[in-house]
Amino acid sequence: MFYTPSSKLPTHLILRNQLRQVFFPFLGIHLPRPPQLFPSSPSSEASSKWLDAHYDPMANIHTFSACLQLADLHGDGEYKLVVGDLGPGGQQPRLKVLKGPTVLSESPLPALPAAAATFFMEQHEPRTPALALASGPCVYVYKNLRPYFKFSLPQLPPNPLEQDLWNQAKEDRIDPLTLKEMLEGIREKAEVPLSVQSLRFLQLELSEMEAFVNQHKSKSIRRQTVITTMTTLKKNLADEDAVSCLVLGTENKELLVLDPEAFTVLAKMSLPSVPVFLEVSGQFDVEFRLAAACRNGNIYMLRRDSKRPKYCIELSAQPVGLVRVHKVLVVGSNQDSLHSFTHKGKRLWTVQMPAAILTMNLLEQRSRGLQAVMAGLANGEVRIYRDKALLSIVRTPDAVTSLCFGRYGREDHTLIMTTRGGGLIIKILKRTAVFVEGGGEAGPPPAQAMKLNMPRKTRLYVDQTLREREAGTGRPLPAAPPGRPRLRAGPRVQPEPRVCDGAGAAQAARCGSGPGPHL
Repeated sequence: MFYTPSSKLPTHLILRNQLRQVFFPFLGIHLPRPPQLFPSSPSSEASSKWLDAHYDPMANIHTFSACLQLADLHGDGEYKLVVGDLGPGGQQPRLKVLKGPTVLSESPLPALPAAAATFFMEQHEPRTPALALASGPCVYVYKNLRPYFKFSLPQLPPNPLEQDLWNQAKEDRIDPLTLKEMLEGIREKAEVPLSVQSLRFLQLELSEMEAFVNQHKSKSIRRQTVITTMTTLKKNLADEDAVSCLVLGTENKELLVLDPEAFTVLAKMSLPSVPVFLEVSGQFDVEFRLAAACRNGNIYMLRRDSKRPKYCIELSAQPVGLVRVHKVLVVGSNQDSLHSFTHKGKRLWTVQMPAAILTMNLLEQRSRGLQAVMAGLANGEVRIYRDKALLSIVRTPDAVTSLCFGRYGREDHTLIMTTRGGGLIIKILKRTAVFVEGGGEAGPPPAQAMKLNMPRKTRLYVDQTLREREAGTGRPLPAAPPGRPRLRAGPRVQPEPRVCDGAGAAQAARCGSGPGPHL
C-alpha cells in the first residue's frame, strides 16, 4: 500500500495500537517502542520536512539518475516511475515501470541503458508523452508502454587498414596470430578506432581465435558508435506540454538533435571530447543554449548556429554531475565539491562536501518558485542547496546512487532514491514544509559571504592620494595638473567670533547652537 497523507490505517494496525496504549499498561505490561525505520536526528518527526512513504532494501533496482523519469504515461493523471535498470552486476538490463512501490511492467533490454527521457512527439489528442530509452547505438521509443519506434545511429566509415587486414584473413593470406598483432598496432597508433568485431577478437584466447576468424571473416566491417547521454529540447514553444526534440551525445564526440516526428537528424555538432552530461535551455526553432560536460574535464557551451563550442569551462577535476538552476550551471566534481558557473564561464561560488558526490539532480517546487540542487553523497546523506546555502539534509540507511524529484502518483512533491545495494526509498515533502537557508546545519550566516557594494574611486580621489603619498609630512604638495584646482595645506583657519545682540532668549539660544566662540 503506497502511503499518502489521506491513507487510512488498516484494521490490524488500529487494534495493535489500542492494545499497546490501553490494555497492556492496564495489565502492567510495558512494551519497548519499535525501532525507527529511518535513523534520524534527535529532532522529532513533526519537525521534519519529509514523510517516509516507502523503503524496500530488497527492491533490486540498480540505476543512476539519468535513467529515472516520472511521467503520466497513460494520460490519466497517475504519474509512474520509469527505471532503466542495469541489473545486478550490469547483467540482465531491464526496463521497469513502477506504480507506487510495486512494479507495473518489466521488459528486457538488448544492452545497458544510458539515459531515459519523456517527451511529447505531436499535438494530437489525447496528449500522452512518449518514453525514449537510449541503449547502445539505438533509441527505443515507447507509447502507452508499447514499442513504437527504434532509431539507430548512422554507421561510421571503418578504418581502411583494418578493412584490408580482414580481407587478407578472408583469403587465408594471414594467420590469426598475425592478424592479432597487426590489429593491436592499429589500435595503438590509428586515429580511427577499431570496430566491435576487431575489439572482440583481441580479447580472445589463442585457442578461440581461429574459430572466430572463420565465423566472421565473410562479414563486412561495421563501425558503430553508442549513445552516452540524452536529454530533451523544446522545439518551438516553452510550454510544459510542448513538442520536444531529442538531443543525443555519442561516443564519437558528436551531438545530434532529432526531429520528434520523423526522427531525422536536424542538427549535428562536434565536441573535442566525449559528452557525459547535457543541459539544454531554450527552443530549437528560436534560440537555445547547450552545455556539455565531457570526459576531458571541460564543459563546452554551444548555441543554435554554432557547429563547434563557443565557450569552454576548464575544471580542475572530472565532473560527476551537471544541473542547470535558472541561468546558472552547478557542477559536481570528484574532488568532493560543488561549483557554480555562468554560461560564459564565470565562477560564482564553490562549496566543499563532507564526502564524495555520487549523483546529482534538480529539485523544483513550482508552487513556491524554488529550484535547488540535490547531491547524493557517499556517507548516506542527500544535501539540498540553493545557490551555496544549505537548505536540508536527508539521511538514508545506504549511499544513494540515483535521485529523482517530482510528481509521483497523486503527490506533487515526491523524492525517489535508489541505494547502492539496490534499495528503493520514497519520501513525500510535506505541504507545509518551507526550506529556510541554513536549516540543514549550523554555520556562518549567509550575509557573511555577501560582497559589500563599495563605491568606485574617482580620478580626483586617486590623484590626490598619489600627491599626498609623494609629498609626505612637512613637504609642499606637487603642482596640480592643468585644469584642476590646487589643494593647499596650511594651518587651520579659526572661525570668526559671532556676536549675539541680545534680541531675546530664544534668539540667543539659536546663536549659541552654532560653531565658534560667542561674545
